[in-house]
Amino acid sequence: MTPTSITETKPEDWTYVSEGGATIIFSYRGPHNVQFSSHVLRLRKVAHGLSDNMLLDTNTEQPDDPMIAFQENIISKLVPSEFLPSLVVVMLDEDWLRSLVVLRDGDRPAERRQTDQIDVRRNKGVLATDLIGGTPIAIEIKPKWGFLPTERHLSPETVALKTVACRFCMHTSFRMKQGDVGTTYCPLDLFSRDETRIRKAIGALWAGWYESHGSLNNLRFFVEGRMAKPDDDRSVQLLAHFFTADKSTDIQNFRESFASALAQALLDSPVLSLLSSLQRTLDILDVEGLSKLYTQTSPGFPCDGLGSSVPDPSMEEWADFVKIYQSEYHSWDHAVPDPGHLRHYLMAYLLSATFKDCSVIIRPKPAQVGSFDVTIIDMDIKSMDRLGKWEKLDRKIVEHYKSSDSQRRCIDSQRVSQSGYTQL
Repeated sequence: MTPTSITETKPEDWTYVSEGGATIIFSYRGPHNVQFSSHVLRLRKVAHGLSDNMLLDTNTEQPDDPMIAFQENIISKLVPSEFLPSLVVVMLDEDWLRSLVVLRDGDRPAERRQTDQIDVRRNKGVLATDLIGGTPIAIEIKPKWGFLPTERHLSPETVALKTVACRFCMHTSFRMKQGDVGTTYCPLDLFSRDETRIRKAIGALWAGWYESHGSLNNLRFFVEGRMAKPDDDRSVQLLAHFFTADKSTDIQNFRESFASALAQALLDSPVLSLLSSLQRTLDILDVEGLSKLYTQTSPGFPCDGLGSSVPDPSMEEWADFVKIYQSEYHSWDHAVPDPGHLRHYLMAYLLSATFKDCSVIIRPKPAQVGSFDVTIIDMDIKSMDRLGKWEKLDRKIVEHYKSSDSQRRCIDSQRVSQSGYTQL
């Protein structure tokens, strides 16, 4: 079937929604159109200043956005379709994209505009289910890492820290030292399946959103299809009216009612349990154990860091790996990993990173008061050349945390239940 062309719409039919490091999202707001209504347009970005020979050639056939094939062939084998948005190819046009930039670039955050822009040389984009339009409110949460690593593959220098403090909390401490806004949010509370702890996590997410003026990306509110900030009085009032029984705009009352409603929505959904299970079983060695196996297995490889010079998997290799993961992988002796499985362990870590970096959208079900749909989004393929950067970052984070005066104890509820320990 021939893909739909974006030129069937006008640039002014699309409004800016949000963006991440690699992509930017626009929502269709034009006349009713079977192909575009209730959809968002996901476009790739490119850094400013790239030379012409690093840019795509608009006159040659370009592949579909890999996200589509990755979800269709890989992610859908691990996550039930009811928790995934639909993704289809849409043909782009350079002049159309340039007009969109002129119209909407001013809606982007200033810090994003200074860094990158829409890649107008792309001739294919992604149309996805619009999860924030057509509903009065929607919430986006980026949960992050939902587990603590096991001791087996950690070094004597890191084991005492990495089995007590979660990666996100250590990374937050590191970022605060660099001058970033802090947060008290701990993902292990959100993933705990314990209502009290989940409400605590949501309260911390809300506080981070409110105190950072909406700059932290672990929690985002959308009202009538647009991202809401704490200083947007009308949007905050609409949110408060939605979540509080007496339609109170008192901030504390709003926060508590929001935490209560969202906690129940997450408890009613299997999504967080699924994400936690996928993260921890795919990242079975920790980056330290993966690095040891790589060094042991590849002594002749260039010493440019973990995964250097290792080619990215093809889609066929990803499909084969998923079959292995769903069968023999769980019977392997991960305590003493087989060097012959190195490539599979590298792929497992990349796939775990996809699930660590995804977001979930929570929105009310139509005509069902108090019920919510939970959908997983932003599941991009990660490349091998990032492994070395992640390994170095892991060392930096732990080294910083050793000397931090604000160390935390994070409780992995699954490890607690398996060990028989009682949470303090």
